[in-house]
Amino acid sequence: MRRKSLVSARNGTSTEGTRTVEHEAIRRYYGQVLTKSSDLQTDACCTAEAPPEFLKEALRDIHPEVLDRYYGCGLVLPEALEGATILDLGCGAGRDVYLLAKWVGPTGRVIGLDMTSEQIEVARHHQAWHAEKYGYANTEFQQGFVEDLSFLPDASVDIVVSNCVVNLSPDKVSVLREAFRVLKPGGELYFSDVYADRRLPESVMRDEVLWGECLAGALYWNDFMGLAREAGFTDPRLVKDRILSVDNPKLQARLEPARFWSATWRLWKLDGLERFCEDYGQVVRYKGGILRHESRWSLDHHHTFERGQSLKVCGNTWRMLHDTRFAPWFEFYGDFSTHFGVFRDCGTSAPFASRHDGVDATSCGPSGCC
Repeated sequence: MRRKSLVSARNGTSTEGTRTVEHEAIRRYYGQVLTKSSDLQTDACCTAEAPPEFLKEALRDIHPEVLDRYYGCGLVLPEALEGATILDLGCGAGRDVYLLAKWVGPTGRVIGLDMTSEQIEVARHHQAWHAEKYGYANTEFQQGFVEDLSFLPDASVDIVVSNCVVNLSPDKVSVLREAFRVLKPGGELYFSDVYADRRLPESVMRDEVLWGECLAGALYWNDFMGLAREAGFTDPRLVKDRILSVDNPKLQARLEPARFWSATWRLWKLDGLERFCEDYGQVVRYKGGILRHESRWSLDHHHTFERGQSLKVCGNTWRMLHDTRFAPWFEFYGDFSTHFGVFRDCGTSAPFASRHDGVDATSCGPSGCC
């Protein structure tokens, strides 16, 4: 059955609303129009930051054809991965799948999902090559839609990742709901994507090139926050962001005056998370030891923990450490028996640290208060 292409400009759900491009147009763009990374017309689907040394070393073990078909906007490499089961939504030719496969190790598993047959064929073609390189086989690839994860049972995945793919979906709320469903309690959706400073007009959302370039499908950041909470992710945490400059004058003119960011988020599947940063007098201390973060580790853009340092945190941050895979690296003091109110300055302005006007953000965002 043909999938619907009608999407609400506000919430990205299937409805008799704003007409956008269909899955087939996206599949054609990524399967036929784009044959290598250099075919992209903007920097939206590119990772601008220089990779750290450990990543450079790991990339040497990725097949060149897989690297050449990479279309990501960030680094979706969360920490503490050994033995984890990970799902990569919109895996393309498999670059991130193979990177993650190296770090989950032989006891872990990485599943890649993509709707584009040309990309999946490349990914599968190099499975044996990577298995020989690593000394074990722990990857699998499924062809299908990121809105439909019915091939996976409930609570079967530790981490869901995605790299500049959610914006391509015409039904974003289904993507988030399905990710929430397949995550185990204490699991997270860790993903990079493109966001706008406003709701985009229908003329932009109907443009196949702008959609394929990860711009026309970008959510207004505040609508994203609402959709995430609706799907069950109560307290979205911004990890990092950067401004997208859209270095293509012709396409930029069609997008004006909208502004865009690439941002990486952590969305946790945790019971008991609250809408705001509530103070229960809790303190945590990082013991150190997370791989490549032995002395200093950041949960998100506002919470960085140095080894041996005790920090006061809100109840949500406590749960994100105490009730997840990060618990072994922390000591916890306090409980939820006494409530001291909400932390000050729990704002609702744009959460991005980088600003298009060149002024540093002064608000700590929707959850950066403690």
